[in-house]
Amino acid sequence: MLIFDLDGTLIDSNGVWVEVDKTFLARRGAPYTKEYYEGVAHTILQNCAVFTKEYLGLEESCEAIIAEWMELAAGQYHKVPLKPGVRAYLEKCRRAGCRMAVFTACVPEHCQAAMEAHGLAPYFEQVIYAQELGEDKRSPAIFRRVAAMLGAEPRQCVLFDDSLTACKAAKAAGMTVVGVYDPFFHASKPDMRELCDQFIGSFEELL
Repeated sequence: MLIFDLDGTLIDSNGVWVEVDKTFLARRGAPYTKEYYEGVAHTILQNCAVFTKEYLGLEESCEAIIAEWMELAAGQYHKVPLKPGVRAYLEKCRRAGCRMAVFTACVPEHCQAAMEAHGLAPYFEQVIYAQELGEDKRSPAIFRRVAAMLGAEPRQCVLFDDSLTACKAAKAAGMTVVGVYDPFFHASKPDMRELCDQFIGSFEELL
């Protein structure tokens, strides 16, 4: 079973959220810092909102914060490109009869917009949203749960992800892990190389 992350793995969308974060913070006179990035990167929006509210000492509700983020990101997922080699690699795997699924922390409507724009749905038998499971991708337990939802054992699964945190959790759960380079998280590259079973600069390397 091949399990793919979406943001930063299949699609080049991490820049969308960097700009959303910068705009949101600038409206409140706050800088975009490494500490803030580490608090909100690679997790579900509910957790991001809780962190942001506490980090900035905001009186706004988490629902209002999420609504503003959604407004700032509106329409962007119809335009984000696939990362290099993605479609060709998915075609290769489909021809080989591989089972494939998506497991993402992306908001469902954004994920659906990107998959519709690029015609990705036929490649995957299931799309699993961390948001709907109520958890982010930082715990080995969530990856064991996803494997069970797909009718597989963790040792039968290969995760493709650009997040060091997600790769650590999946590997601890017993999955094989392929780290996918994304320039927005260049600082994680040495750790990704050390941790992952394989680390790729792009899917073109797998063709």
